[in-house]
Amino acid sequence: MAIKTYKPYTPSRRFMTTLDNSDITSRPTVRKLLKKLPAKAGRNSYGRITSRHKEAGAKKLYRIIDFKRNKFGVPGRVATVEYDPYRNCRICLVVYKDGDKRYIIQPKGLKVGDTVMAAEGGLDVLPGNAMKLKNIPVGTLVHNIELSPGHGGQLARSAGSYAQIMGREDKYVILRLPSGEMRYVLGECMATVGTVGNEDFINVTIGKAGRNRHRGIRPQTRGSAMNPVDHPHGGGEGKTGPSRNPVTPWGVPTKGYKTRKKKASDKLIISRRKK
Repeated sequence: MAIKTYKPYTPSRRFMTTLDNSDITSRPTVRKLLKKLPAKAGRNSYGRITSRHKEAGAKKLYRIIDFKRNKFGVPGRVATVEYDPYRNCRICLVVYKDGDKRYIIQPKGLKVGDTVMAAEGGLDVLPGNAMKLKNIPVGTLVHNIELSPGHGGQLARSAGSYAQIMGREDKYVILRLPSGEMRYVLGECMATVGTVGNEDFINVTIGKAGRNRHRGIRPQTRGSAMNPVDHPHGGGEGKTGPSRNPVTPWGVPTKGYKTRKKKASDKLIISRRKK
């Protein structure tokens, strides 16, 4: 997929780029797979901002995606490739042989007219086919990976991402995640073969503030531009560097500081490595 540039008839157009949308074949056609989500703008049930720098953004409808891929043994044909405003990858409308229609994340190389299938057993290792991790050969690239059987895919769902199956140990499969982390996942969990498409999304230059406002992202103020009462980096005469290591407004170290909690599942991985 190509990156599209523009003639700089305004200063903001000079560096702004977008994706070439020639791969999109249709607008949404199945109304039952569209849903309106309330725009929370980073607020909780009390109306208080709990996630900063968010706003409603442009109006959009949510596409109901089949992350579980539990339509076993029924072949489906890719009818359309569509844009999804809630994610940075494309989605495909799959029409199954029994008439059912579902959206899936578009793997790289999957196009209109191709056939995909999901099964609990083994299948051909082709982009878009979904099966249990224990039935996928070692070395295969996969995406939309479950963490618990039947809960739906949670790992490697964004544009261009994938995980690689590195090996097997008992009932677990060893995955190398996009972050480089090695993780044990139950072999009973489902995954889809291939990498997520639209990998050029990372190369898009926003170019102007207005595009981020349409995406629902509000401006962020530097801590050094605030007063000491508002941020640990604030205050001082003129422009001053931080008098301490970089922190959040609440004093939590950032830029490399590990914030991941030691959950039971993480302890399991650590203990298995020691063995």
